[in-house]
Amino acid sequence: MNILRAKKFRSMKTKIRPVGERVVVKPIEAVEKTPSGIYIPETAKEKPSEGEVIAIGKLEDVEIKVGDKILYSKYAGTKYEIDGEEYLILEKNDILAVLS
Repeated sequence: MNILRAKKFRSMKTKIRPVGERVVVKPIEAVEKTPSGIYIPETAKEKPSEGEVIAIGKLEDVEIKVGDKILYSKYAGTKYEIDGEEYLILEKNDILAVLS
């Protein structure tokens, strides 16, 4: 049985620890400029579906750890803002892959 515990945020005033089979993820924003140099306006950007794992609740038989870059379902999770930073709280089933 592999149980990972949530790590506390040292840089945040407000701390968050996911419960159950949930994961806190910081979305990685899409690049604002194309390889050819064209800037993409805010309204045309795709919703990010990649993020960095910040904290992990009680997960069994899951191969992710804090610091991993993951791919998740595009409209998954619940947005939450802490100290001006946006985070997502995802269910285990919303995680599609670990990026390397």
